[in-house]
Amino acid sequence: MSETTTPRNQQVSGEVIIEIIEMHKWYGTFHVLKDINLKVHTGERIVVCGPSGSGKSTMIRCINRLEEHQRGRIVVDNIELNNDIKNIEKIRTEVGMVFQHFNLFPHLTILENLTMGPVWVRKLPKKEAEDTAMHYLERVRIAEQAKKYPGQLSGGQQQRVAIARSLCMKPKVMLFDEPTSALDPEMVKEVLDVMISLAEEGMTMMVVTHEMGFAKSVADSVIFMDGGQVIERNEPEEFFSNPKHERTQLFLSQILD
Repeated sequence: MSETTTPRNQQVSGEVIIEIIEMHKWYGTFHVLKDINLKVHTGERIVVCGPSGSGKSTMIRCINRLEEHQRGRIVVDNIELNNDIKNIEKIRTEVGMVFQHFNLFPHLTILENLTMGPVWVRKLPKKEAEDTAMHYLERVRIAEQAKKYPGQLSGGQQQRVAIARSLCMKPKVMLFDEPTSALDPEMVKEVLDVMISLAEEGMTMMVVTHEMGFAKSVADSVIFMDGGQVIERNEPEEFFSNPKHERTQLFLSQILD
């Protein structure tokens, strides 16, 4: 499978910030990821799609060691992801992750949820961390909720808080694992709007999602996975109008009107 070499996004640089080389992963005897090869350039926006169980979420979770790969290499920002705890910690400070479920601490206020990482990991003074948190809460249009607790917010609001929490660590890359799939339909747009604004500002992003409208409008390339393999990768226009692989064609015929 060849790499896309001419991204349309003018903010994409020639620098490779994530490289996955011949990566494999097993759960016991189940071969969940098979020979994954992937490059992500700084500023690039990649959407990963495919049927349930295809390995999409597992692949991006391997990028910050939430899942451990057994063979091959993963290099993030020139740091190889291996069993070295210091390397894992370095990569996790540079790679933000937003999950399907928001993973906010229910006993902490929204502001406290956002300042914990910068204070404990980045060693920021509390006042600076709070200023940063308020900046990103304003950016996701939810600053007025800073003193509330997660349980007092809607799902869409909690997901925007989760995005702001990742941004407070000032990551170089943002990974999104089906960030809208747990939301009611009317809340999806508010989260996608935040993600679109991040993309427009040049954030490097990998997004596992079934939101094909987002892929068409924002992605530099779309990856289709099935059976633990990358089956196809192309720029959105070509991916949607002229899919090459029959499995991609079948998948798109089932999810597109």
